[in-house]
Amino acid sequence: MHYKNKGSLLDLAMIESIKDIVAREAQAILNIPIGDEYEKAVNLIVHHVHELKGKLITSGMGKAGQIAMNIATTFSSTGTPSIFLHPSEAQHGDLGVLQKNDLFLLVSNSGKTREVLELMELSLTLDPTLKFIVLTGNTTSPLARQADIVLGTGHPDEVCALGLTPTTSTTVMNVIGDVLVVETMKKIGFTAEEYNKRHHGGYLGLRSKKLL
Repeated sequence: MHYKNKGSLLDLAMIESIKDIVAREAQAILNIPIGDEYEKAVNLIVHHVHELKGKLITSGMGKAGQIAMNIATTFSSTGTPSIFLHPSEAQHGDLGVLQKNDLFLLVSNSGKTREVLELMELSLTLDPTLKFIVLTGNTTSPLARQADIVLGTGHPDEVCALGLTPTTSTTVMNVIGDVLVVETMKKIGFTAEEYNKRHHGGYLGLRSKKLL
């Protein structure tokens, strides 16, 4: 692949392109559909994890899986025990991590991801009472139809030059994950002291100590 630098004209064109990308992603965030499903999702997480003493299990494939992993680690660091379960590894024994009162948060932009659908099916054979929150860009998909709570992204167009690579969709998914984390923190009254117990190292550890 070869790149040609034609000087300031190219730089200006790129700057305008970057501004357009940022604006489109920002607009996609503002277009996230917001309804009472968020309150229901937070209440379900609090009930299963903090009242019934289960844990939140997140899962997804590919880029959506990376978002699911980030959501799990952010929940764990803010007082809500959570793990990421890879859908494929689940079929090779890792599904054994599932315990009574656990709750799933499944992430799939299409809502048709085969491995995630299989994970839902296999999990229900272990515990038919399992609850599922689904984060998706397709609220009428097979995954969404089987969910207890559906959080839609608004199905934004990707800013990828080909319109294919998960870009805008994953940005929106990250924001929705942050919303769930922050609202859960508020619901459980999570404090700087509790944060410091879980995150005492590094710069954030030092900052949390100053808040005590």
